[in-house]
Amino acid sequence: MTDFLSNSVFFSLMLCLLSYQIGVFLRQKTKIAAFNPLLISIIIVIFVLVIFHIKFEDFYNGSKYISYLLTPATVALAIPLYSKLTLLKDNFKAIISGLIAGVLTSLLSILVMSILFHLKHEYYVSMLPKSITTAIGIGISEELGGISTITTAVIIVTGVFGNVMADIVYKIFNITNPIAKGIGLGASAHAIGTSKALEMGATEGAMSSLSIAVAGIITVIFASFFAKIM
Repeated sequence: MTDFLSNSVFFSLMLCLLSYQIGVFLRQKTKIAAFNPLLISIIIVIFVLVIFHIKFEDFYNGSKYISYLLTPATVALAIPLYSKLTLLKDNFKAIISGLIAGVLTSLLSILVMSILFHLKHEYYVSMLPKSITTAIGIGISEELGGISTITTAVIIVTGVFGNVMADIVYKIFNITNPIAKGIGLGASAHAIGTSKALEMGATEGAMSSLSIAVAGIITVIFASFFAKIM
């Protein structure tokens, strides 16, 4: 039975899809931000793999086809941005300034924490792309000599944390401007944050979609410089 589950593409795909749908169901029923669908699905998948003694490599070989959709899904986020193109033009300077500030804050925070905790260089550069989408972040990490699995993990954790904490942070600091909300989520929590931004509204979603691409480009430019500091 375990061998069948380990080698079944159908099982791996269904596990991913069903676990995510369970997360969506729990989020809709409870309205609790901590019940993020991605976080719930990760917990369910880990639980199933441990219970049935399924190796991650076997599970990944069956579920990797879902990851092929990551790049086109990211590109598709340009659709809501196109509908708000006029808004982008009218606030271009403020948006770009906000994105640069967001990227530099992310990179500086990793630098400071890496120095404080005496992290090795490979761990340090692996976490530099934590706030951008996986499709870009893994490439940056590998180019700088980082560990792609660590990069993937910190990107997911960052995205889920940003998604869960967005409403709380915006409420505490009284952030109500839809452009600011979208830029903040996209620049700090990439695609997972964008899913939250789309829940907030069309403008938030469009600005967050823009942030994913632009923040990725800015990170590519600055990451190599930060990688040389430590």
